[in-house]
Amino acid sequence: MNYDIIHFEALGKEADYLEIETNNLIKENILPKDFKSLITPLTVQEYLSENNIKLPEIITTKTHSILPSDYINSETKNNVITRSAGYDHLEEYQDNLNIASLREYCVNAVAQTALKFGLCTCGLLNEYVKNTQSFERNKTNSFMEISENRTVTVYGVGKIGSRVYKYFEDVGFNVQAVDIRSEVLKSQEKYKNFNFISKEDAILNSDIIVNVMNLTKIKNSKFYNVNYFSEEYLRKNKKNFIFINVTRGEIAPESVLLKLYSEKKILGLGLDVFSHESELTEDLKNQNKSNDIDVLAAKKIINSAISSKENFYVQAHQGFNSDLAAKSKAHEAIEHLKYWYLHDKKGFKEQLPYYEE
Repeated sequence: MNYDIIHFEALGKEADYLEIETNNLIKENILPKDFKSLITPLTVQEYLSENNIKLPEIITTKTHSILPSDYINSETKNNVITRSAGYDHLEEYQDNLNIASLREYCVNAVAQTALKFGLCTCGLLNEYVKNTQSFERNKTNSFMEISENRTVTVYGVGKIGSRVYKYFEDVGFNVQAVDIRSEVLKSQEKYKNFNFISKEDAILNSDIIVNVMNLTKIKNSKFYNVNYFSEEYLRKNKKNFIFINVTRGEIAPESVLLKLYSEKKILGLGLDVFSHESELTEDLKNQNKSNDIDVLAAKKIINSAISSKENFYVQAHQGFNSDLAAKSKAHEAIEHLKYWYLHDKKGFKEQLPYYEE
């Protein structure tokens, strides 16, 4: 069977909402009555290994799908919607494909995850819960009290990052922002009260560092940020600090984070993402023995968090998984489809490259 669109890696409620949103467009006569869509939990490569079909000119995926070369290099430009905010897994194909991501991606849900990690790490939640087993109150460490004298630095203040900024500000922290596009953002009404600061100045006085940057892996791009939070950079902080990451693990290597925590330079970690997640997943699920230093460090962080031994708080990239997020993700993905269909199938309203190099 030929399909007009295939949604890959679609699970649970998100799959249900993709079907609902598509049917709504058909009822509204925006899509034709015979519009055929397929929703599958499989990745592109898994599905194609089981089915001998030609991919339609528009598909949606998530981060674990690998596109076939003939689809990428087709004479007619194909169209891909990645149902995530991150697009680093596709950005190298932006000259060959029309590529859109979810620009309104779960803004509240991910930002609330960052704040949750902030409150847990500041409050030494693991230690306090464990001490309650014996009602120990005399030997408990003092937690970091929220105060305007505590500085949170948010790295990357796009739609999610700007919400993270507001949440930490509303709770009572002093907040500052680092963004390579700061000069452009300063001219926008939305950012008029944001305290932008340079990367070099920010590291000197941060009590809490929150990474909300999209990962860019293209080395000649000015937005390239693999290993952005290097050991050399983090050691410049004059304080001991908390580190939170809710976007991509490769921006902040776990081996560096664990090393600095063991030296008590880092006081706590909140991680929703990890480097080399496919390899890490295989290691955790199938006990494959990875030799990658960041995968090994990530495993130690995860195990320590689960056992509540350290001031670590982790989750498997679930910041987007609120009760409202699945519906909003599906809606935005289908809005991209709607625009594409109504504009002669020539691309998306917003697509890569989003920013000027």
